[in-house]
Amino acid sequence: MFLPVSMEEVKKLGWDYIDVIIVTGDAYIDSPFSGTAVIGKYLLKHGFRVAVISQPDTESDKDITIFGEPRLFWGINAGCVDSLIANYTATGKPRKMCDFTPNGINNKRPDRALIVYTGLIRRFYKNTKPIVLGGIEASLRRIAHYDFKTDKVRRSILFDSKADYIIYGMGELPVLEFANALKNNENVKNIKGLCYISKELCDNAVILPHYEEVLQDKKLFHKMFKLFSDNSQAHSAKTLVQKTGDRYLIQNPPVYYNDDILDEISDIEFERAVHPKIEGKVKALETIKTSVISHRGCFGGCSFCAIAVHQGRQVISRSISSIEKEVNSIVNMKGFNGIISDIGGPTGNMYMMKCKKMEKSGACNHKRCLYPEVCNGMNTDHKPLLNLLEKIRSIKGIRKVFVTSGIRADLAVHDKINGKKYIEAIAKNHVSGQLKMAPESADEKVLKAMKKPDNKSFLEFCRIYKEYSRKFHKNQFISCYFIAAHPEESEQKAFNTHNFIEKYLDFSPEQVQIFTPAPSTWSTCAYYTGLDEEGKDIYIEKHLNRKEKYKEIIMGKGKIHKNYKRK
Repeated sequence: MFLPVSMEEVKKLGWDYIDVIIVTGDAYIDSPFSGTAVIGKYLLKHGFRVAVISQPDTESDKDITIFGEPRLFWGINAGCVDSLIANYTATGKPRKMCDFTPNGINNKRPDRALIVYTGLIRRFYKNTKPIVLGGIEASLRRIAHYDFKTDKVRRSILFDSKADYIIYGMGELPVLEFANALKNNENVKNIKGLCYISKELCDNAVILPHYEEVLQDKKLFHKMFKLFSDNSQAHSAKTLVQKTGDRYLIQNPPVYYNDDILDEISDIEFERAVHPKIEGKVKALETIKTSVISHRGCFGGCSFCAIAVHQGRQVISRSISSIEKEVNSIVNMKGFNGIISDIGGPTGNMYMMKCKKMEKSGACNHKRCLYPEVCNGMNTDHKPLLNLLEKIRSIKGIRKVFVTSGIRADLAVHDKINGKKYIEAIAKNHVSGQLKMAPESADEKVLKAMKKPDNKSFLEFCRIYKEYSRKFHKNQFISCYFIAAHPEESEQKAFNTHNFIEKYLDFSPEQVQIFTPAPSTWSTCAYYTGLDEEGKDIYIEKHLNRKEKYKEIIMGKGKIHKNYKRK
């Protein structure tokens, strides 16, 4: 079933009240890839009545009042993407198209959607039930953060929105605990994964520099972000407190998830379709309709990536039987063509990869799992993933299983037992013509700033992959992604990446994106402060025309300057 989006559907269900109303900036797709659907269906599974208001009109009460008030709380998310990143390019130009909006026209999601939607609710319901922010926008903006749109540091979005709480991270467990606590008239303020505002300090907390201090001092902003980053692991994190004005933001430690919980969450049935009352084609459905999530989280540690902030560094994986059950349900879908479009996670080949230390006491704060090289404490065995892919391929009704999630070459090359077998399987069975890879850069210093290893393992992966492609008589290519104007990149370093591409790769890259300073990443901290993770000065390019030039250089469209020498 779909979660109801109209009173007509509510009445058909026989409901005389609604516990939770979810307001979202995306069109409602009932899919395991939609946070709205997952949170709503998870609450529904546990006995709560949930309805959805999708992309409401923000100028009137016609949408926001269709259900009246919920019995327990309002849940608001901006959608699958931060609203400002969804609405603007890296150079500040408005985005005309949106994959999560009917007919693809980007005219439904407001800037700072969480603030706008909270204000909309409070405009028509003065003393309403608690308003809870969630999703990626809330997660990344939960403490004081650099805002690229205004080029300023903003306070926690909890203050600016005037909502009551933030549930950060993936949210299933804390939102269920929150709903149960409200239902039973219990205190919610000790729930893990929760942020709230208090007039008083709490005990045994890590005190972050005040908002007013980080607003004025970039070194204190850097200190604040390091404390935030060091307390982001469920096993070891402490409560964080940040004074803002005469009040305090309280961030409780994050929630611990395990593999069994992911199986339980994944057991929910989804329609894998846009709600029928939503008119117009939603492009995002094309890529997720027959895709399968095999795991969650990422220990890659790339400094520009927000996945670890939202999903965590620890990878949790579904059982093969759980995934098999989901694939069988897809096979039975009307019109299924026999193709699973993707099976993976934030990183395609981290399935079942774990570190014993991380399992026991959380990820290391003093080092990364994959930088400058793969830590020997990390299990990089690809055998479980090979078994999974083989099992899914053998299911009756499956013609092809593609892997379109990004693959870490260093993990595959590091695995001396099954890594090569994995590359062989990918080349033979799981590529539609192009394999996505993300070297991001080729300059040594830029890669260091990105916290990515050198490209030796990438080139070795490419060599093995091409060998197997030739062996199986397949005309297959590698599609590479690069980032232009990342902190530390200069014009010379952009040419270094171009030179690498020209020397080692047999194509001109089309997938080059200018670095976007998303809130709450180390790269964004560097972009704002001019300091790397160690607190040392780092080169930052802030001129838009030069950012565009770096992109053109990497793509092979820039002119070689007179001081540039080919290696």
